[in-house]
Amino acid sequence: MRLFLTGVLLAGASSLIKGEPSQITPVVNVNSRYVVESIEIAGQDQFTLSAGIHEQIQNLVGENLDPASLDELSERIRKEIHAKTVTYRIGRGDQPDQVKVNFEVTRRSIAFEVNVPKFLYHSTQGWTGVVEGVTGYGSSGVTFRLLSDNDELVERNTGILARYENKRLGTDRVRLGFQFESYHQSWNRTTRDVADPSALYRNRQNFEPTLTIQLAKPLTLTAGVSFERFQTQFPAARIESANAVVNTLRYHRLLEDSDAQKQVLDAGYSLRAATTLLSSDFGYARHHWNFSYTFSRDKQTLLVSFIGGVIAGRAPLYERYVLGNSSTLRGWNRFDIDPLGGNRMAHGSVEYRYHYFQVFYDAGAVWDHGKDATPRNSVGVGLRKDGFSLAVAFPLKDGRVDPVFIAGMNF
Repeated sequence: MRLFLTGVLLAGASSLIKGEPSQITPVVNVNSRYVVESIEIAGQDQFTLSAGIHEQIQNLVGENLDPASLDELSERIRKEIHAKTVTYRIGRGDQPDQVKVNFEVTRRSIAFEVNVPKFLYHSTQGWTGVVEGVTGYGSSGVTFRLLSDNDELVERNTGILARYENKRLGTDRVRLGFQFESYHQSWNRTTRDVADPSALYRNRQNFEPTLTIQLAKPLTLTAGVSFERFQTQFPAARIESANAVVNTLRYHRLLEDSDAQKQVLDAGYSLRAATTLLSSDFGYARHHWNFSYTFSRDKQTLLVSFIGGVIAGRAPLYERYVLGNSSTLRGWNRFDIDPLGGNRMAHGSVEYRYHYFQVFYDAGAVWDHGKDATPRNSVGVGLRKDGFSLAVAFPLKDGRVDPVFIAGMNF
């Protein structure tokens, strides 16, 4: 009888463990019924995140809460900025069944990271590459760059940039920075053929201390002095200086109309004024304006931007405006537009992105005071993911189709 009862008990326990198919209760992730209202990263003004991470954050907002995706994002942030830990907390949202996700970053006492913020190939203008190392301790940070840039200025710049920044000068609202640059210049043949030989320089150095003040949460002011000198070769080797007062006023604001969409507004004005009061050989004022508006909803993004500039007085070639590179009048060659650049510039761009696909339209002109501006236009399509883009652009001119290929990273 004892054996019989033991067998009955074992059989019953086995049936309870196995269960019948109709009695199995599926596992439900109760978190999935919540929608992510917003994602914030504490202390984000103390480090820079890549465009790929910003896109991943944007894709998670408005979607159902997925802890696995948040874990993946926190690990990606930790690796990119070389943080000690990256954790997140989930809090109640402003609407029912919505939550706010707050990431907290713990930095290492001394961090070091190597980045490639820019690496581009332009089919008519060649390669541009920038590699930087960044280290920091507490509120202090040091950046060192090696670069060969053939994308931004009239000339190709090859050299180094070193920058020290104290991100908390007594208060979080004030920053102090010191920047040193040393470049060797090489010139396109078209530029050499049309330039005054006395305007071409062989190398250039700049030392620039600045102070940045947060006037209000979306508004910052940077002011400082630039001590810049360069060596020319004609008619004889000599050193010239373009010492200037520099100021930049920047407005940056994030607008969120709803859980599924985001709007970002960026605007700025900068002034560089060289004067004989600073023992400068040049006297000029360089004004530059920029404005951009970004609207994102689900996997769609619309970007509208405008830049403009005016130079009054006699300025060195590196201060002159150029269009026709990887970000302006894409499809044009800047040396075909004006191999010396201009002292007047206006440019606008509209770009639409859907997931990885992008299509854009650029329009602009660069010219000298007293001459007529020649407007130019271009269109293009491409693919973009995590800061890497591959695009083909077409200058709109004389009914001809001369495609230009642009590939690489530009954060």
